[in-house]
Amino acid sequence: MQKLRIDQDIKPLSEVRSSMATYIRQIHETRRPLIITQRGKSAAVLVDVQEFEAMQEKIELLSDIHSSLSQLEKGEGINHKDAKNMLLERISE
Repeated sequence: MQKLRIDQDIKPLSEVRSSMATYIRQIHETRRPLIITQRGKSAAVLVDVQEFEAMQEKIELLSDIHSSLSQLEKGEGINHKDAKNMLLERISE
């Protein structure tokens, strides 16, 4: 995802509502999110679908890493050599 450009990527809801197609095109082309404000405060973020999916994948990966680290701290993990041997055995079956 591209870095937010405050001068271009924060718009009031009334403006977005009247020009939705324009702003959807903008987020597709720039890959930057659009912050939508309501009554002067941030209310929502409009993000390109591909960017949203990429964010979801990153969150899932980070969650898996966090879970793995927690398991290792509890002594529930296995060392690299044993994991490699387990995988090689599965492949050869």
